Amino acid sequence: MPDTLTGAVSQPETVLAFDFGTRRIGVAIGNSLTAAARPLCIIEESTRAGRFARIEALLAEWQPDLCVVGLPLTLDGEEQLASVHSRRFANQLHGRYGMRVVLVDERNSSLEAQSLQGRHAPDDALAAAVILQRHFDAASSGLLLNLSA
Repeated sequence: MPDTLTGAVSQPETVLAFDFGTRRIGVAIGNSLTAAARPLCIIEESTRAGRFARIEALLAEWQPDLCVVGLPLTLDGEEQLASVHSRRFANQLHGRYGMRVVLVDERNSSLEAQSLQGRHAPDDALAAAVILQRHFDAASSGLLLNLSA
């Protein structure tokens, strides 16, 4: 992708995205060169240690340059209790693993995932892909919104 200040083409980045939930975490993978996101997996471990062990394994396997975490906002764009949980999760990714983390507005991502996949199928990983695709689309249009972790 061209750097908006210098016009130089930057190196492609592997990006992992997370749709954080207290019971499940959807995970998607993508690359900034292709600007395409795809669902990867759903983390359903019941303990914090189990969830972070899975995340650590994914980070080791995919070696991402960046993590994207969905930030759940109300329809009015206000933060809510779930926003606090997502921000904490993003901070943990940064603190535990030294990852660069970007928060992306995830409003209606689950509804979009349900419309693509079907209402009763697990959609967490597809929702993470929707969130990641929004990040890529914003980056390519120069409208990247960094909500900061």
